[in-house]
Amino acid sequence: MISQKVKDVELSGIRKMFEMADEDTINLGLGQPDFQPPEGAIDAYYQAMRDGHNGYGSTYGLEELRKEIAKDYSRYKSNLSKENVLMHVGATQAFKVTTESIIQNGDEVLYPEPGFVLYDSQIKLAGGKPVSYPVEQRYGFVPQIEQLEERVTSKTKAIIVNSPSNPTGGVFPEDEVKKIIDWAKENGLLIISDEVYEKMIYEGEHVSFLGDYENVIMINSFSKVFAMTGWRVGYTITRKDWIEELGKVNYYNIACPPIATQHAVLHALRNEMDFVKNMTETFQERRDLIVDRLNDIPGFDCLKPKGAFYVFPSFDFDLTAKELAMELLDKGMIATPGTAFGPTGEGHLRFSYANSTGNIKKAMDIIEDMVKDLN
Repeated sequence: MISQKVKDVELSGIRKMFEMADEDTINLGLGQPDFQPPEGAIDAYYQAMRDGHNGYGSTYGLEELRKEIAKDYSRYKSNLSKENVLMHVGATQAFKVTTESIIQNGDEVLYPEPGFVLYDSQIKLAGGKPVSYPVEQRYGFVPQIEQLEERVTSKTKAIIVNSPSNPTGGVFPEDEVKKIIDWAKENGLLIISDEVYEKMIYEGEHVSFLGDYENVIMINSFSKVFAMTGWRVGYTITRKDWIEELGKVNYYNIACPPIATQHAVLHALRNEMDFVKNMTETFQERRDLIVDRLNDIPGFDCLKPKGAFYVFPSFDFDLTAKELAMELLDKGMIATPGTAFGPTGEGHLRFSYANSTGNIKKAMDIIEDMVKDLN
């Protein structure tokens, strides 16, 4: 009785690894900050409930929050207003609304591989055909126009881009963003830009795909930036006429996004940017530590990521990514096999450095000991 398109979707390989671990395992597989949300945001959450913000709200989201988001993103694109913003229950639901709104049966959507685990599945569940394009370590995990060109067809509707990237930490420089936008214009493609980690940049500045191209749907979230992954507040920014259409799907998905959490996020966006700065500085220190340690271990080659909080090193052992991850799990730590992010992730592991410095050091010691045993 279950539809074939659901049966064709597999459970995330990341979740499978977590289910096999015990509570004492050092977890460098988890993609969430090891911080708690800002105290001011927690207080604002409670206060919103006490003030009676517990019923239904607008399908489009809290008006003041939408205004604040438009103001925040105006550094990337001028003339944004609340009418350009739609609130969601996290970025995952934003992707669901987006794919359901744009995909018709048979439409092809290009997506990065290795890439975030939901891209392929969300495209399939919306009735589209996912077509992967490579993001390779030799190019700094930035897509190459020639490789995109090889995959576009008359059925291609859109391309998903992700900068800063999960799982690679890759960040697209301005010239590459412009090349991709120009290429999308030439091919009449819609751009779906995943910018969830846009405030977590270590070198340079974030370059948004919103820019001067109208056919862009930008997806973002407050989960990572304010360490509130369980609060589930995300948003899209796009053309006003498209917001109206996406709003229909949003309504029939969720009726409205949670009200009290939106009040808490509004407080955070207005008052807690020092929290973001301090957390990002901490992540940068951990990034430097884990990159240096991995590159000192024979058999690993780790590119220093410019954003997010992941490293995606390649390895040279006579093991698959899954086998290597299982070896580490047996020794007391979780790393995510690169193949959890697509077949081209073979030969890589993903480590999250959203964990304590002490745990990162212990994990690197475990890897060093494992490599000695392998040799």
